[in-house]
Amino acid sequence: MNRDLTPHDLIVAGIALAAGIGAALLLRLVLKWLGVRASRTRWGGDDILVDALRALAPWAAVTGGAAVAASVLPLTASVGRNVTMALTAVLIMAATLTATRIVAGLVQALAQSRSGVAGSATIFVNISRVVVIAMGFLVVLETLGVSIAPLLTALGVGGLAVALALQDTLANLFAGVHILASKTVQPGDYIRLSSGEEGYVVDINWRNTVVRHISNNLVIIPNTKLSGTNMTNYHRPEQQMTLTVQVGVGYDSDLDHVEKVTTEVIESVMADVEGGVPDHEAAIRFHTFGDSRIGFTVILGVGEFSDQYRIKHEFIKRLHRRYRAEGISIPAPMRTISMGQGELQIPHQRSAEQAVHAPTSLPAHGAPTAPPV
Repeated sequence: MNRDLTPHDLIVAGIALAAGIGAALLLRLVLKWLGVRASRTRWGGDDILVDALRALAPWAAVTGGAAVAASVLPLTASVGRNVTMALTAVLIMAATLTATRIVAGLVQALAQSRSGVAGSATIFVNISRVVVIAMGFLVVLETLGVSIAPLLTALGVGGLAVALALQDTLANLFAGVHILASKTVQPGDYIRLSSGEEGYVVDINWRNTVVRHISNNLVIIPNTKLSGTNMTNYHRPEQQMTLTVQVGVGYDSDLDHVEKVTTEVIESVMADVEGGVPDHEAAIRFHTFGDSRIGFTVILGVGEFSDQYRIKHEFIKRLHRRYRAEGISIPAPMRTISMGQGELQIPHQRSAEQAVHAPTSLPAHGAPTAPPV
């Protein structure tokens, strides 16, 4: 010390430190108020900036108060230099954490705007956080007088061994980056793998892809498996898709009338049911002369994959109700079983009308056979 420590020095240092702490508390209150105002705006960038400043501004105020307190104290040159370096390192770390929040928030907002869904791919967010924190850590070491050149050399040599030890992890990391960069899969898409896993993509992180099944269960899929398997994406190139329903009517039906009634049912379902496509053109295609019916396919339009269950449910209900009102029959295949002594014979399949009007036959022994079912 150049001089002795006096009570006046302690009082001034205490006032400076208390002023720094008081300024930090005041800044937190002001930034909290700004955060409420920023949340009411449409732009999300102000929310990110205010949230990041909540960490930087209070620490800067406290560090400034501590620096002023240290300057009024009679410290030696070496002690003063060490205190200055420590306070500078604290301020750099606070700035690094603030920059991490800002960069991560901007990357997340960019990912959301590109994918157009509520979920976001955290793989880019995590990579940006690691890069910013690593740069801040190197700056702190340089500020404290630690040479980072040998450290970088050691990291370059040791990186080869780390890459070999973590080759599976790195493979998943680069596979996830490739998936997002190629835009084959984005958060919010409904996918189905050739191995059977399916659901909505919730997130793609540095190691795996999280998929939420319709039953609300989560399926965790490694990124390498997702990028190396056959996959169907039901949201690309567009979310709207078609749904086919198989229907059959009796041979005595007027097919023109059947087509007209079915078309009206399709149009009502597309217009009234949530998930339908109002401008979908009704399509009916007759294709099979079956054993007891004429089969045809109805093609419906749905907004996205999960809407197909609601659309099919409502279509079958309305079609059945309308066919009953119009007198259009939907015959069910039936079999007639003839019971003989010591044997069981199952004749060919017959329609419901043939089974109802078939007479009861008597075998040679005089015992009546079982009635048609």
